[in-house]
Amino acid sequence: MPARIRVEDRECPLSTAMSYIGEWWTVLILHDCFDGYTRFDQFEENIGLSSSMLTARLKTLVDNGILARRVYQERPVRHEYVLTDFGRSLRPVLVAMAAWRNAQLEPGERAMILVDSDTGREVEPAVIDPATGLEVSDPRFVFTAGPAAGDQMRARYGPETTTARP
Repeated sequence: MPARIRVEDRECPLSTAMSYIGEWWTVLILHDCFDGYTRFDQFEENIGLSSSMLTARLKTLVDNGILARRVYQERPVRHEYVLTDFGRSLRPVLVAMAAWRNAQLEPGERAMILVDSDTGREVEPAVIDPATGLEVSDPRFVFTAGPAAGDQMRARYGPETTTARP
């Protein structure tokens, strides 16, 4: 039987990204953080996750450097959880996920939308290549092996992958 590959040992950036945020509870916690929630009781009340599960998820987010835990009250000691720079860098990912889902819905069916806070205008985010201005969903953009790729990644994304697949 082949040895099990741990997620953190995989070189695929999608696999490692999912090891950070792959559980849907984690995405909900991050969503709350971006909405200004910082305290355990706020997360617990809003998400409805059991305290033991929430404790485990918050610990993982702290251990992975996405959240920082800091004291906000000395007696009794109480902690809050705040996004680190690394954690804040996940905002475009969450925005893209929400936009992807909203794109499947009629405008009147959307429960949450992204707006420009200055104008109130709904925003439809796009992931673009800044050099060309093209959305990365354009078929000309494909994955290929990077400079640090190992044999497995090079086998999957060798030179022939520089042309779009159907």
